[in-house]
Amino acid sequence: MTQDTIRTALAPELSADEQFVVPASWYRGGTSKLFIVERSDVGTLSEEQLTSWILGLFGSPDSRQIDGVGGADQVTSKFALIGAPTKPQTDLDYTFCQVGIDTPVVSNDLNCGNVTAAVALYALDRGYVAPADGQVVVRIHNTNDGATFYANLEVRDGHAVRTGDFVCDGVPGSGAPIGLDLREAVGGRTGKLLPTGNERDRFEVPGYGIIETTVVDIANLIAFAPASAFGLSGNENPDELQSKPGLRAAVEHLRGAVAHTLGLARSAESAAQDAPATPFVSLVSAPQDWTTYGYRVGRSADECDIMARGYSLGAFTKAYWGTGTVTTGVAALLPDTVVHDLVRSSARATGRVRVAHPSGTNEVEVEIGADEASGDTRVDRARLFRTARKIMDGLVYVPIERVGSLTVGN
Repeated sequence: MTQDTIRTALAPELSADEQFVVPASWYRGGTSKLFIVERSDVGTLSEEQLTSWILGLFGSPDSRQIDGVGGADQVTSKFALIGAPTKPQTDLDYTFCQVGIDTPVVSNDLNCGNVTAAVALYALDRGYVAPADGQVVVRIHNTNDGATFYANLEVRDGHAVRTGDFVCDGVPGSGAPIGLDLREAVGGRTGKLLPTGNERDRFEVPGYGIIETTVVDIANLIAFAPASAFGLSGNENPDELQSKPGLRAAVEHLRGAVAHTLGLARSAESAAQDAPATPFVSLVSAPQDWTTYGYRVGRSADECDIMARGYSLGAFTKAYWGTGTVTTGVAALLPDTVVHDLVRSSARATGRVRVAHPSGTNEVEVEIGADEASGDTRVDRARLFRTARKIMDGLVYVPIERVGSLTVGN
C-alpha cells in the first residue's frame, strides 16, 4: 500500500476511539531512525498542539517511551516534517526535531545529518524530485536554520539505488552511499562560523579548572574541548563516560557556560531549560586504538585522524552526529583551534578527516578558503556520506488527550 493510498483512506482525522490518526513513514538514516510526516497531514494542529502530538507519538516523557514509537535512545527519538518548498531553487522543506525521552522537549534548534540522508531518499520515494536515472541532486531547504543542503543519490530504473558496498559504521551491512554537502550551513544558530570571534576561549568548570574550548557553528553549534581536560583518555565508551562520577555535570556546566556566552541562556545553570539541545559538546583527542561500542570490535589508531566523544541532551552519544562530523572537519582545518592541535597533519593537508567515535568512524571532505571581500573563512565543501532505507509506511495513532481539543474537520 502506497502513502497516497493510505492518505486517501484516512478520513476523518479522528478515529472512532478518539485517536488522532496521521500517515507516517519510518526510515533509517545513517545511525538514526526517524518518523517522517507531511506538514499538510498535521496542518490542522497549532504549533503547541503539534509539539504535544509529537511527544505523544514518541511516548515522551518516559524513560522507556513505552507508550509510543520512541526507542528510549536519542538516535531513535527523531522526527522530520516535510512539505512543498518555500525557498527558491529547492525541492522540499524539511524541519528536524529532536524529541526528549524523559523530558517533554521537542527541539528544532539543531540539525541532524543522518536524518537529512533519510529525507533525501524520502524526497525521491515521494516524488518531490524526478527520479531520472543517474546521479540526482536533492536540494533540501532546512527550515531549522534556512540553509540549503545538497544530497547526491544514484537512481536506476526510476528508483533510488539502495544496495551497495558503502559501509556506514554503526549500521550492520552496507548500502548505497548518499552524499551530503552542508557547506551552506555556516552560522545556522549564531550567524558566524566562529560565534565567539575566537579560535579558542577559556571557561572555568568546577572541579576541573580552566578548559580551553573552540566553538564552531556549521551544520550544528558545537563546543570542542580536549578530553584530557576532563581526565579522560578520549577512547572511553559511552557507558563509561555516563557513569563516571561528576563528569556529566561538568560537561553540562561547560555547555551551559558556552550557551550563556552566546546569549542562548540566562546563565550556565539555566541552560538546561533555556537551551536544552544546543550547543552540543565534543570531547576530542589524538588518534588512538579503541573498541567499538556494542560490537566489541578492536579498531586501530591508524584508521582515524582524530577521536571524538559527543554529548547532547544530558547523555554521551553511542555514535557521532553526521552534522558533528562536518563541524569537526571544519574545526580541524581552522588554525589555532583545539581540534587543529589534535588532528593528524595529513588530514589537515588533504581536507579528508576521519573522525573516530564509539561505533566506528565517519569521514568528511572539507575545503575552506578566505572570502575576498571580508577576509572571513569561507567553507567551499563540507561533504560526508551516509546510507538510508525505508522501513515502513503506515498510520500512527495518538490519543486525543495528548494533542488537545480537536474536532473532525477542524
